[in-house]
Amino acid sequence: MVLSEKNQEIEDEKKKKKKKIEKAREKELKKQKALEKVAKLQAQQTSTNRKKSEKKMVKRGGKEENSEDFLDPETPFGEKKRLSSQMAKQYSPTAVEKSWYAWWELSGFFVADAKSSKPPFVIILPPPNVTGALHIGHALTAAVEDTIIRWRRMSGYNTLWVPGMDHAGIATQVLIPFPI
Repeated sequence: MVLSEKNQEIEDEKKKKKKKIEKAREKELKKQKALEKVAKLQAQQTSTNRKKSEKKMVKRGGKEENSEDFLDPETPFGEKKRLSSQMAKQYSPTAVEKSWYAWWELSGFFVADAKSSKPPFVIILPPPNVTGALHIGHALTAAVEDTIIRWRRMSGYNTLWVPGMDHAGIATQVLIPFPI
């Protein structure tokens, strides 16, 4: 009787192991099918994207974009920037702005005219926080102030953007204890 119970337990364990192996195989098959399905979808998307780009090409007249069309035309130093007939896909600051700055300086956009009939226009530029922690408010404020001061300068005002006072002095003293 003891022997038959042990045989029964051994057979039960064998059945459990067999079931585990079968489940593992099924799981592996499911993973394999899922991977095949993903690969198939990616292949379809790639072919769809190719078809779309071909359709765009046909709509544009069959021309492929040539990087030579977007080359920065030669602009003599200090003259107004000449732009190419077509705009490049990506913005390249060095190509676009290298001639602008010299032209702005020679045109006198950065020089205030003391004899101007227009009143002075001053904005105080707050310094960055002593903690060094900046946020979107700082960036937005600086961008808006920069735009306003440039617009006023180009409109003929005597503009001045003064590095100014510490707008966060009290908060700074709370965060960073100063030795007395």
